[in-house]
Amino acid sequence: MSSRLRDLFYLDNELTFLNFGSFGATPKPIMAAYHDFQIEMERSPVQFITNKGLTCLAQSREALGSYIGCDKDDVVMVTNPSYAVNTVARSLDLNAGDEILTTDIEYGACDKTWDFICSKTGAKYIRQHITLPITNKDNFLSNLLAGVTHRTKLIFISHITSSTALRLPVEEICAFGKENGIPVFVDGAHVPGQIPLDLTTLNVDYYTGACHKWMMAPKGCSFLYTKREHQDGLDPLVVSWGYKALFPSHSRYLDYHQMNGTRDYTAFLCIPPSIAFMEEQNWTQISADCRKMVNDNANRLCAILDTEPILPIGGDFGTQMFAARVNTEQPEQLYRRLVDHYKIEIPVMRQGSDVYLRYSINAFNMQSELDRLFEVVREIREEGIYIK
Repeated sequence: MSSRLRDLFYLDNELTFLNFGSFGATPKPIMAAYHDFQIEMERSPVQFITNKGLTCLAQSREALGSYIGCDKDDVVMVTNPSYAVNTVARSLDLNAGDEILTTDIEYGACDKTWDFICSKTGAKYIRQHITLPITNKDNFLSNLLAGVTHRTKLIFISHITSSTALRLPVEEICAFGKENGIPVFVDGAHVPGQIPLDLTTLNVDYYTGACHKWMMAPKGCSFLYTKREHQDGLDPLVVSWGYKALFPSHSRYLDYHQMNGTRDYTAFLCIPPSIAFMEEQNWTQISADCRKMVNDNANRLCAILDTEPILPIGGDFGTQMFAARVNTEQPEQLYRRLVDHYKIEIPVMRQGSDVYLRYSINAFNMQSELDRLFEVVREIREEGIYIK
């Protein structure tokens, strides 16, 4: 961690930024490439959108496929993981009584998507209770897989959870799905750029990830991976020129989900510059250093909040984020207090009846910033208004 790396980002120097997990932050070299693509598009919009840009998009998918371990034709670019989840959810042949199995610690927007789809189809969204703290993989898997029935049509699971910042054992879940004929859909919004990903080895049916978070691409850059055998079963979320295409490509999957009307897809083209940036900066080592900082400070935050960690510190469940329960009845007001008064950007997140304070650590974060957070949290708790 160094001030040199901080200088590579546009982040406000007056802001203690401990929330990389929400929307990421794009470094200056990647933003420069993004602006170059946008200017090139505006110089010749028709040729760029219908010709040059599509060539660059194929190159971007190829670079992404190499980075996440899959064929370039098995991924389509989407604006965010919610778009990908909606695409798959609306395409499944669900009937009354069918079940989608998940945990009760999933991302709220995805919960809403499945709730909406199930309300339309009569299917059930089974939010299996996960006992926290998580102590080991076997206990987690026992919690989740106790919800499997003969009606389970899909297992939907986060690779890294949002509010609780837990890395879940999706490898074992995918293996269980294969053995029992149950498709698995993994929400990996926080994964690319944070932990290694090899979709071929994972052998997952559907996977979505955000490139604008930890990969640091411009906002609105994500992907949907679909195993080849399921691709023809996915309907386009937006029906446009790719449907019954006049000049179809070699892949209906790409036609359906890539050719969906006028849009600025220059953010998608920044995947190669994002990968190059990480390689130049030795991001593998940076990520390891970040995880060490996360682990070194986790118990301090828990002690200040008078709570216990929800995972074994330094174990397989950890990431570049850490979330601790916070005893507050005013999470939104607590968040505004931290941002407006103390200039600390950190999420205060509801998860069921619990509330979590979650810090994210990336290359530019310094120990002094966490020290500042702990000082402020202690001060707010002593006031007894926002934290009990």
